[in-house]
Amino acid sequence: MTAKPASLPPRSVSSPQQFIVGAGLLGQLPDFVKNYGDNAFIISDPFIAERTKKECLPALEKAGLKGAVQEFGGECTDAEIKRLGELAKAQGGNVVVGVGGGKTLDTSKAVAHYFKMPLLLYPTIASSDAPCVALAVVYTPDGTFDRYLFLARNPDAILADTDILSGAPARFLAAGIGDALATYFEARACFESGGLNLRHHRTSRTGLGIARLCYDVLRENVVPAMAAARKGVSTLAVEQMIEATIYMSGVGAESGGLAAAHAVHNGMTAVEALHHVQHGEKVVFGLLVQLVLENAPKAEFDEVVRVIREAGLPMTLAEMGVKEFVPAEWRKVAEIACAPDDTMGNMPQRYTPDDVYNAIVGANALAETYRAAEGAEVKAKA
Repeated sequence: MTAKPASLPPRSVSSPQQFIVGAGLLGQLPDFVKNYGDNAFIISDPFIAERTKKECLPALEKAGLKGAVQEFGGECTDAEIKRLGELAKAQGGNVVVGVGGGKTLDTSKAVAHYFKMPLLLYPTIASSDAPCVALAVVYTPDGTFDRYLFLARNPDAILADTDILSGAPARFLAAGIGDALATYFEARACFESGGLNLRHHRTSRTGLGIARLCYDVLRENVVPAMAAARKGVSTLAVEQMIEATIYMSGVGAESGGLAAAHAVHNGMTAVEALHHVQHGEKVVFGLLVQLVLENAPKAEFDEVVRVIREAGLPMTLAEMGVKEFVPAEWRKVAEIACAPDDTMGNMPQRYTPDDVYNAIVGANALAETYRAAEGAEVKAKA
């Protein structure tokens, strides 16, 4: 009797229940808390804790709801998760609210996960799509990576307050653009290869479609959004860019999947000279490497480079702080990128570390060529 072949993994779409973008949302917390509970346990980054107390607590009291603010301890560790969870229990909290950057939000996700409470998140920077994803990164007390915590569900609501996000340095929005720029190209590769998304399912057409929309929104809004962000103000273009960098990129990545761009990023974390570089800045270079591996059409490469330029992102390794290219170091990057459990395997073709190393060298050379041409254009106009 012939054994029945194993079925293919299903396709999936994952996303927060709500994504809301607009001004003054921090002070409107009761409007969202009341849908999930009546006692908000608020975990806040220290830098915004006083503002959170001032805007949230009186509003909760006026609405007949309870709440308290606890400051985040600085690192997403098991001990910090347990500390905050026990405080939430002692308070009688039944809704977790996270206000802050990536580690604060990841800790809030973990507290809600382990203590089985609904979760609302207020990101304070738009530098990545992490707020939307059902994943938290847990560290050891000394700040070393410990493990990924895969969550049973996405956050219940993401509240993107443009008053807060537009006040952050423009570099963070640029980094978010860099992270989001790779979303479509990675989802496309995943879809073509039959690879798995972040839920270990196959890419859905919805995930691919949102990833494509993310790319289109970036292309249309990068110039006016960055002009406003550099002045610290919010405009419709900034609002749409926030939606793309946090929500569309998050759903596009989680439902569409990752490929070479993020695999190369993961390899680049081993380069000491790049430890200060934002996640999205490294992902951009990883995207250039992916396009070289694919031998992408020139028009496609040109458009990606245009968005990188307009966002003010670094493009060459030298611009990211690599003073000397050490081949052995970058061969190690290529080896890490090709690890069996990384996302290079979601590419339609199989690549060796030698292939990836060559693409790294080629992508950097191309980036330098584009920068040289840009410099010549500026000189010609002067």
